[in-house]
Amino acid sequence: MTTIKETTKPSTGLIAILRGLPTTDSLEVGQCLYEAGFRSLEVPLNSPNPLATIGTLRKGLPADCLVGAGTVLTVGQVRQCHEAGAQIIVSPNTDTAVIAETVRLGMRSYPGTATPSDAFAAISAGALDIKIFPSEQVGINGLKAWATVVPKEIGLIPVGGIEVSNMNIWIAAGATGFGIGASLYKPGITIQDLRKRATLLIEAWNSALIAGKKAA
Repeated sequence: MTTIKETTKPSTGLIAILRGLPTTDSLEVGQCLYEAGFRSLEVPLNSPNPLATIGTLRKGLPADCLVGAGTVLTVGQVRQCHEAGAQIIVSPNTDTAVIAETVRLGMRSYPGTATPSDAFAAISAGALDIKIFPSEQVGINGLKAWATVVPKEIGLIPVGGIEVSNMNIWIAAGATGFGIGASLYKPGITIQDLRKRATLLIEAWNSALIAGKKAA
């Protein structure tokens, strides 16, 4: 089973949230996103046949593209996703048992956190990345405050409302990556439209990184 071990560096880049992705479309969608520059794909468990979709993506995409599951709520689901080939586990909440099992199985954990208490509970359980969710609730000023107290080696990944137009603001506040959902993928989207959206998001991400380095 292909897995990714935890590292001491925070993850960076964009995670494509593919909610509602049909298994039959998954490889074409995955290849499109990979060609555009995405290297992390998340299939939420409330999608049709998510485990089969995860398996199809993992088998069909290059090894440097991480494939994982989202909306993971239980330890049992963590194990099922691991068996299907998942390498990352994303949750909407902070469940220390889910985080610990994810880490134990060699996968990367992205637990949802909405408060500093959530964030530090997740870190104590072994998470090296925390999903800021919903990011609109925490806000730019909130993330700035988090970034002053959360260890620098921890990835800060806002999810919710992230678009081409606001990535630079979030990166300046301390974001090290983003989860991108509806502004990238919706069921029924054409490959042409998906490729256009993905390309614009990758370009915005790279531009925001460059701007952030200059500001630093």
